[in-house]
Amino acid sequence: MKPAIRRVLALTPLCVALSAAAVTPKPPYFNHKDWSMVCDNTGTCRVDAYEADEGTGGSLLLTRKAGPDAPLTAMIRLGEMDDDVKPSKGPMRLEIDGKDTGILKENKQDETWELNDAQTAAVINAVKGRGNVVFASDNRRFALSAAGASAVLLKMDDVQGRIGTPGALMKKGNKPESAVPAPIAAPVINAAAVSDAKPTTLTGAALATLLPRLEATKLDGDSCDGLTDETLRNEPVTVTPLSNGKALISATCWRAAYNEGEGYWVIDEALKGKPTLITLIGNDYHNGVITSVQRGRGIGDCMGGANWTWNGETFIQSEDYTTGECRLIRAGGTWEMPTLVTQVIPAK
Repeated sequence: MKPAIRRVLALTPLCVALSAAAVTPKPPYFNHKDWSMVCDNTGTCRVDAYEADEGTGGSLLLTRKAGPDAPLTAMIRLGEMDDDVKPSKGPMRLEIDGKDTGILKENKQDETWELNDAQTAAVINAVKGRGNVVFASDNRRFALSAAGASAVLLKMDDVQGRIGTPGALMKKGNKPESAVPAPIAAPVINAAAVSDAKPTTLTGAALATLLPRLEATKLDGDSCDGLTDETLRNEPVTVTPLSNGKALISATCWRAAYNEGEGYWVIDEALKGKPTLITLIGNDYHNGVITSVQRGRGIGDCMGGANWTWNGETFIQSEDYTTGECRLIRAGGTWEMPTLVTQVIPAK
């Protein structure tokens, strides 16, 4: 399966229609061969790169915030899903065309190794040409593919408005760095306190009168089979008090081979009004936050996730992310690569 298709699979569950108020613009994404890029709503872009020929040795993550003179940072993670893989021993070194350029800084808690500025620049220069980049410890080796690097780095320059400036990675020029667009501030969400009451299951007439109203909230292309399918209808439809006279309805909407989605709606506590659809891809609700985590494929080496936070009136999408390509690097995904970031102010 091609890398571009892998990322699409990881993202697809989170592209199931949300409510009109929760939908966010599609983030910039670009993939070419063994390199991919995704950017978030603040303008920060992240690039993930891998070995050639479906290799599972590891992955490189590049991160660059928006704005003039923003530095490029780099780190690696090693693959761990092969049965015969052993933990890395000894210092991790960077080799460019067989030349040792020094030791990487290890973060044992995150199981990553960070490159310094000089090493990062050396890697970029190598992958733009025909250089060979290898990360090696005493017993592990990760050979970074350069296939796709130039196209993806150029795309990142383009998205961030750096082409023609001294800070561009690919097409440098004399345009002033001040011409590079500044970062966009992350939206602020003021989380509201919620009731600690437990959910209750709806039955009988209360459920029968509510189901058609839930069904009527779906957008074009939405699917909540649990509202009509007899098998899924055996799953409980619950109501959970929130605050300000509002409540949260939850119902199982769909099940696939390795994912499932819960529908969540906000309605008045009396269940008399028109429900507002929040999402059909949720998995859990806890303390004012709806969470969704979906696998890109059954083995779970790539994921997509999202959160929605209660602000006292409705749920606002507060996070959206992927974990990079499906390349058998890490169970649960290799990296956290946000496409939507916000500043959530906790409830008082």
